[in-house]
Amino acid sequence: MAVQACPCGSGQAYPQCCGRWHAGEPAPDAQALMRSRYSAYVLKLRDYLLATWHPATRPPADELGLDDAPGARTAWLGLELKSHRATGQDTAEVEFVARFRVGGGRAQRLVERSRFERIDGRWFYRDGDLR
Repeated sequence: MAVQACPCGSGQAYPQCCGRWHAGEPAPDAQALMRSRYSAYVLKLRDYLLATWHPATRPPADELGLDDAPGARTAWLGLELKSHRATGQDTAEVEFVARFRVGGGRAQRLVERSRFERIDGRWFYRDGDLR
């Protein structure tokens, strides 16, 4: 039986990559958390997305965009990390490009510089600026 490749595009098998973080192991840095959150969108892991969203900026569960309208299913096509940098001892930024397609439409790009914060040893997505 073939092992599923991780949706984040790392080239690793899912269980050794984002699957670890989805199972509860803390992501070691903001970049790993970013990759795992992309994979969580691909796999529609609502609870993981909410658990890794900073409490001060976490949206309601129904605003995550995981519930596709009929004929408007989101297909995630790939993730490219552009940069990752520490901005403090417990803060970091990750710039990424996520490609996706809604329904049978044209491929689109989501470009964001995301901010992350580490609290009690766990990284959380705080917010981001769309580019």
